[in-house]
Amino acid sequence: MKQVAIIGVGHTKFGTLSDKGLINLLSDASLEAISNSNTSDKDFDSVYVGAMSPSAFNNLSGIASALVDRIGLLPAAADHIKNGPASGGSAIKAGFQAIASGMDDLVLVVGGEKMTHITTPGYVTSNIATLTHPQAERQHGVSLPSLAGLLTRAYLEKYDAKLEWISDIAIKNHKNGALNPIAHFQRTIESFMESAIQKGKGNWNDVHEFLKDDKTNPVIADPLRLFHVCPISDGAAALVMCNAEIAKEYCDTPILITGIGQATDTHIVFEREELTMLEALRICSDKAYKMAHKTPKDVDVAELHDAFEILEAVQSEDIGFFAKGEGAKAAHEGLTKIGGKIPINPSGGLKARGHPLGATGVAQVVELVWQLRGEAGKRQVEGARTGITCNFGGFGNNIISIIVERY
Repeated sequence: MKQVAIIGVGHTKFGTLSDKGLINLLSDASLEAISNSNTSDKDFDSVYVGAMSPSAFNNLSGIASALVDRIGLLPAAADHIKNGPASGGSAIKAGFQAIASGMDDLVLVVGGEKMTHITTPGYVTSNIATLTHPQAERQHGVSLPSLAGLLTRAYLEKYDAKLEWISDIAIKNHKNGALNPIAHFQRTIESFMESAIQKGKGNWNDVHEFLKDDKTNPVIADPLRLFHVCPISDGAAALVMCNAEIAKEYCDTPILITGIGQATDTHIVFEREELTMLEALRICSDKAYKMAHKTPKDVDVAELHDAFEILEAVQSEDIGFFAKGEGAKAAHEGLTKIGGKIPINPSGGLKARGHPLGATGVAQVVELVWQLRGEAGKRQVEGARTGITCNFGGFGNNIISIIVERY
């Protein structure tokens, strides 16, 4: 199997991007990655586009072939990859396999989604809920936020954890997002509190008191509140990948993809043996560690899929950083902040960087490339050499982990 290197990255701003359509966003990220990789004059073998629901959200199908034509990469092969919120990770896996097998030498992977223009109440949540089981879950009104609320309640009760510890994850990720110029939210939660006080909406003594207020932080899926949940975002992110043997022809700082794992779990959440364990993540991260010849102790920085803040806590356990039931407490104690034992989501995570569904898995790897190159600015994790991701499909029933390292 050939080694695979990332030689260029691109990333649009995430947020409410009313002046950009999906193809524009994918094009912008792709062209930035191509420029960053010094491959503007090269012929690409394949293009893989990760996007969950362009037909439903944008009335677009055939987005991969449309993108290749738009950015002048004809006659490159083009595929649209769909795996729910893990579409980006699956697109990276497809590009990795093409190069590792020797079929391709130069590949573009891009993920994106355009959602904020949708004004129909509940439409985005309802569309994402099609990931749930139609008879056992969806027909009873189950949505991904409701499953996250269920997981949170089970976790708090089983491990005698505190909701304030889950809030500490949101506080951390907003602090990180405030350091990230492409994040959806570039504000700390403390700044939201101060603005509310200035507007006469309350007079809280500390940020945790603010986060318990029903008006400023309403319940979304008990016990989760608004600030425990990621936003609906627009955006795209891209990677240029190549055979590592030729990587240094293009850049001085290629980053290797040394491990990829993917695993599934039961479609119906209540059929799982243990509700508070993500078995698919435990399996897929173990596969990635074995492929990369690494252990969790070798990881310097991680980008985890915190669509709901309980997920960062549980994922930090099942990916191997902390014992079961210790993830939320570890965040509360500062072990996962920049400068801590294992920095998690220095980008701000889905909570603050944003979550344009198909873009997220690619954006996670882009952030790790910046970290390993030493290009992350004020949110830089010093000395980072190895990073891992968790890209979460469905409600944990199809998960991908990717390990990247300095060349």
